Amino acid sequence: MCKPALRRVYKWIGWLFAAPLILIAGYLLAAFGLLLVPANRDAPVAHSVDAYIVSNGVHTDFVFPARSTQMDWTNVFAAEHFTAMPAALDFIAIGWGDREFYLNTPNWSDLTAGRAFNALLGRDRSLLHVEYLSAAELQTDVYRLPLSQAQYASLIHYVLDTTRRDTSGGVNVTDAHYGRHDAFFEANGSYHLFNTCNTWIGRGLLKAGVKVSRWTPLDANVLWYLTPR
Repeated sequence: MCKPALRRVYKWIGWLFAAPLILIAGYLLAAFGLLLVPANRDAPVAHSVDAYIVSNGVHTDFVFPARSTQMDWTNVFAAEHFTAMPAALDFIAIGWGDREFYLNTPNWSDLTAGRAFNALLGRDRSLLHVEYLSAAELQTDVYRLPLSQAQYASLIHYVLDTTRRDTSGGVNVTDAHYGRHDAFFEANGSYHLFNTCNTWIGRGLLKAGVKVSRWTPLDANVLWYLTPR
């Protein structure tokens, strides 16, 4: 093979290895750069609802009052869908994500490259993971989510719009659980690299008028403008 041809081959091999690194660098640059230009920058801060965001370092969930004058979540995610309910039914945690990733990765030790890759490509349906909690269980990695009644109403509708319903209007539940107080429900939307679990949280906050990064692919984007509990 002549030298010019070899140079072209080496060039394409170089690009083949460089492209993923360039993509990752651009992805992170966009994610962290957008932290500096939040949406709803001048939104008034209200504390009418006792709500939070919880993070495990990668994934974030909404945490709302399980029951209030504005919403009783047990009317949507009924006790019959859970193995048991906590004695102190104080909060409900709601997160969204890739179906196969959720069901096959209950612990980080269960994570495989194949599952992560398939989730990022958006090859599967999505689920809502719902867990009822007592106040005592909200101890670590908890961030205050200041909401007005109107902002909470917006987030209620946002979560309800994400649920997939059966012909009678009830939510579609799976038979999967991590523990006694949680369950998985069929959801709308598809998880992928640019529409992550954190993007779902951020989009809800954006619609509700909460100060938040304009794009939230990472948990840091969701938590940046919130205060630890």
